Amino acid sequence: QVQLVESGGGSVQAGGSLRLSCAASGRTFAGHSMGWFRQAPGKEREFVAAISWSGGLTSYADSVKGRFTISRDNAKNTVFLQMNSLKPEDTAVYYCAATIWGSWTAYMIPGYAWGQGTQVTVSS
Repeated sequence: QVQLVESGGGSVQAGGSLRLSCAASGRTFAGHSMGWFRQAPGKEREFVAAISWSGGLTSYADSVKGRFTISRDNAKNTVFLQMNSLKPEDTAVYYCAATIWGSWTAYMIPGYAWGQGTQVTVSS
């Protein structure tokens, strides 16, 4: 299996920005909608944002709408999450995965494995 690799996390102050990336070496996300999910300590994993295979459709959790932007570069097999106006409540480990459009259920494309995620810490 090929592990997804999330990167770009870090520690920022409230109001700051980060850009997350998700890639799988030598593999493609062809045909799959992709999403970002996050999990804070002691909480369930939650949906953050999703983008269709073509990139023409996007969807966001209400908590991040207007602040986060998801995008993808299919030529580079990479999905991005631009996070602006970060808040302390955005603190979590962020993961990418394929997702079922509309239900935002995360799943792993056959042959892939969950990555380690990337930690985002926002201080007030």
